Amino acid sequence: MANYACKIIRVATLIRKYLLCFAGVLMLSVCLSADTVVEEIIARVNDSIITRSDFNKSKEQLANEAKQQNISDSGVKDREKDVLRDLIDQQLLLDKGKDLGITGDTELVKRLDQLRKQLNLESMDDLEKEAQKQGVSFEDFKQGMRNNIITEEVISHEVGPKIQNEITPQAVQQFYDAHKAEFTQPESVDLSEILVSTGASNVNVDPNAAPPEDPAKVAAAEEKAKQLLASIKGGAKFADVAKKSSDGPTADQGGELGSFKRGSMAQELEDLTFKMKPGDVSDVIRTKQGFVILKVNAHTQAGLAPLKQVENRIQEAVYYEKLQPALRAYLTKLREDAYIDIKPGFVDTGASPNQTKLIYTTAADTNTGKKPKKKKKLGIL
Repeated sequence: MANYACKIIRVATLIRKYLLCFAGVLMLSVCLSADTVVEEIIARVNDSIITRSDFNKSKEQLANEAKQQNISDSGVKDREKDVLRDLIDQQLLLDKGKDLGITGDTELVKRLDQLRKQLNLESMDDLEKEAQKQGVSFEDFKQGMRNNIITEEVISHEVGPKIQNEITPQAVQQFYDAHKAEFTQPESVDLSEILVSTGASNVNVDPNAAPPEDPAKVAAAEEKAKQLLASIKGGAKFADVAKKSSDGPTADQGGELGSFKRGSMAQELEDLTFKMKPGDVSDVIRTKQGFVILKVNAHTQAGLAPLKQVENRIQEAVYYEKLQPALRAYLTKLREDAYIDIKPGFVDTGASPNQTKLIYTTAADTNTGKKPKKKKKLGIL
């Protein structure tokens, strides 16, 4: 059974279901005018607060997401009921991350650098300028990303191991038997490429016309492609050669093109690649872009995929299926161990009946933020 860490690669997708407001930092906003006006606090979570602005921002984000996903008005209203719950979830996980000594600093640097590369930017300063162009506070953006990282790591540390123990061979088999239609597939091949461009500039008005070519460049490109093929046959790894020498857009991924079903490729290439076995490498092939070498990484036959072939997918599916209730139970337990005070008129739909009730020793404590005393099992304010 794969290590549970492999199952949390896309855990951020699930977290978004619970935590809709990673972009903000939970803090007290102060507006200064002739008089100082302290923003309305609607909830206290341990030593942190949730303001009406935080609440409204989450509702706006929910509305925007619903619009993009074509969710009905009734669906939006149902989700709005959980906005405060999601904000409390977020803060509880961040507090737990602090207890565990999780800062997210190292991972934050990695993700920012990945984003910089994806946007083809030279430096972090350029990334900050790009954020500013989009009207986004770079500091808020980084804090939101840091919060995301911290919550992911808390969940993987606290919840993930318990779920992994439940992903047994029996659970995998049961999921496979119940979802066979999802694992029925057409015949396909997974390909990688090495492209040696002829360097032609496509300046033709007619998109179907072949681009002008320099015979010398064509000959040089063909010779280079043959040398690359010879190096692969001599023992060089296809992916390494692709990364170093391919002119194709897939070079950084070792030439990985992905999977192609029958009928989705040019007939000549389909006839060639569907006859090849996994691991086979083609001869040099002439194309409009130049000369290409293809490798078949996998050849999937039509029909129900064998369990072994889809086992990793099933393990991941079972993991996420079990993660939702396990995460909800974990967040409920965090509530029972926390100081939470909800302003009348607002409801935490994730509250536990075993949650403690907060009482203040003086009226002034409600304004100073002084931590209240706990009174056992009387519900919440």
